Amino acid sequence: MTQETPPSEHLDPFDRPKEAALVPWRHRMHEIIFEADTPLGKAFDVALLIAIILSVLAVLLESVAWIDEQYHAALLTAEWVFTVLFTVEYLLRLLCVRRPTAYARSFFGVVDLLSILPTYISLLFPGAQHLLVIRALRLLRLFRVFKLARYLREAENLLASLKAAWSKVTVFIVTVVILVVIVGAMMNLIEGSGAFNHAPVFEADGTPVLDESGRPVTAPTPTPGFESIPSSMYWAIVTMSTVGYGDIAPVTFPGKVVASLLILIGYSLIIVPTGVLSAEIATRSSRRAVSTQVCPTCSKEGHEPNAAHCKFCGAHL
Repeated sequence: MTQETPPSEHLDPFDRPKEAALVPWRHRMHEIIFEADTPLGKAFDVALLIAIILSVLAVLLESVAWIDEQYHAALLTAEWVFTVLFTVEYLLRLLCVRRPTAYARSFFGVVDLLSILPTYISLLFPGAQHLLVIRALRLLRLFRVFKLARYLREAENLLASLKAAWSKVTVFIVTVVILVVIVGAMMNLIEGSGAFNHAPVFEADGTPVLDESGRPVTAPTPTPGFESIPSSMYWAIVTMSTVGYGDIAPVTFPGKVVASLLILIGYSLIIVPTGVLSAEIATRSSRRAVSTQVCPTCSKEGHEPNAAHCKFCGAHL
């Protein structure tokens, strides 16, 4: 008893007999657009990288007032030309893969989409085109185009290390947030209530008010910037990260003591995420080479040079 052949509409587009004439065309386009192992593929990627650099440069120049006044029409034309080219390229990428949704959900698929949306959004919200600088993320393909396989492996190790260390980093962030809330409440009590900060009282003409003994009269005065716990939390975050903008600063002795302790805690906390991530990277370091081949089914890369099947979805490479 022979098994019935499933209807062609249930087959993968690459396997349908009635679409056999399209198979070489789609495979060839995938080879050119997604891979850099052939002269045409490398030439396409190099041209794409040049276009990305020029488009980002045009956005940067457009933000300069005097350049935009003189060359606004040219910059606007260049912006739309690059956007149309990148839109066509994005559609071609969706067309030449077996699973377009898999590519659309991938990192580069999302970046490719976000790199063209701001221009269209600017039709409704002027100024949104400045977000086109996100196209700079597409320059990450530089490592694949020029076969910098060692960097591809290091990037893969870095992503794996971030995922492995995420639970430890999450605990660290939650601890820091709790500490920020506590310190913010303390500083609001110390500086914001004015209980520890007494300032002289002045008359309407600017002369100080004196008591019966001739000494200046003082009154509790809240320190600007510590009026609420959220604003005090902002100060705590800036202080703990050792940035120290200086727009808000304690003036009382207890407040300065808390600030000094928080700065010391901030210095000690900086090494925690660095140490955790460094340990994960050290345990995952590898010198194996990887290829620049991209799976036509799931659109993922990072395969071994002699791999015949995708290590992520099992599809034939």
